[in-house]
Amino acid sequence: MANNKDVEVISAPNMLQIKVGGPVSQGDLHMIQKAEEALKDLRSDFGQWLEEEVVKLEDAAKIVRDKGLNGSEGEELFVRAHDLRGLGTTYEFPIITRLAKSLTKMIDMPEKREKAQTSLALAHVGAIRAALSQNIRDDNDPVAAALASELETQTAAFAEPWKDD
Repeated sequence: MANNKDVEVISAPNMLQIKVGGPVSQGDLHMIQKAEEALKDLRSDFGQWLEEEVVKLEDAAKIVRDKGLNGSEGEELFVRAHDLRGLGTTYEFPIITRLAKSLTKMIDMPEKREKAQTSLALAHVGAIRAALSQNIRDDNDPVAAALASELETQTAAFAEPWKDD
């Protein structure tokens, strides 16, 4: 490469390292290793914890089935879906995170819940239950991937008027 005297390279400081107080020490590495080991011990409980969260989602869905998505019923379904959106991947079910993300996108605002199809919301809940029941963890399963994609497509079409909100 030719030298170009008109070019100046500026190295940006590593702000993350500055914020955490410099390089990671051996003691910190030991604590990280201990935390990872503790997480491995808890891994056997992930399935039960996820089951409990899906049951809460299904309970909210039963009320929505009877009363609709308006009001506190729709809000409760949103809260439960939002929880699963965060927990799915943590509990080693990224497909549940994906499905819950689609559901929350559909019902994240009262205005959306007023117009949303209850059947589409309940289809998301059914897909989440199926993923957990069948131990389908990610979208490597072609049926799960197709189902998630279709739900996302329908949700995106529904949510289009709110895309800038």
